[in-house]
Amino acid sequence: MKITFKRVETEAEVTAVAQLASEIWLDYYIRLISREQIEYMLENFQSVHAISDQLQEEGYEYYLMQLNGQNVGYIGVKPEEDKLFLSKFYILKEYRGKGYASVGMAFLLQVCNAHKLSAIWLTVNRNNDAAIAVYEKKGFKKVQTQVADIGNGYVMDDYIMEKEIALAY
Repeated sequence: MKITFKRVETEAEVTAVAQLASEIWLDYYIRLISREQIEYMLENFQSVHAISDQLQEEGYEYYLMQLNGQNVGYIGVKPEEDKLFLSKFYILKEYRGKGYASVGMAFLLQVCNAHKLSAIWLTVNRNNDAAIAVYEKKGFKKVQTQVADIGNGYVMDDYIMEKEIALAY
């Protein structure tokens, strides 16, 4: 069984990411935020329209994580001046705990090297203890806190975490 990463380029692939987002977010985030906020965030940040805009207008790259050709998760990144913003890293519930996050992290190091970036940074909900523990295990450190207004009366109460990368040219 091998995990591969397929760069999202077609409308069908964008639709697959949006479907994964809906399934994963509604299952996972319900313990952390309200269903209304999840649905608002899905519509505004992970719908077909929102993902298409991120790809075409904002410089994001999305990748489908595939196990033997089946979509099991996705990664969304945005290369910046000297760091990679890890915007999304989600795996379907039945595939978590099988080492696929480590495979995803190795892939992210390849992305950093390809773009000559020296760090990966991300935001994570301050109450998302499971994700924080995974990121810390992978070498990320909390560097600051952030409360961001995302509209409609909702805020993201996050840690910003970062991992420095040793580039391999």
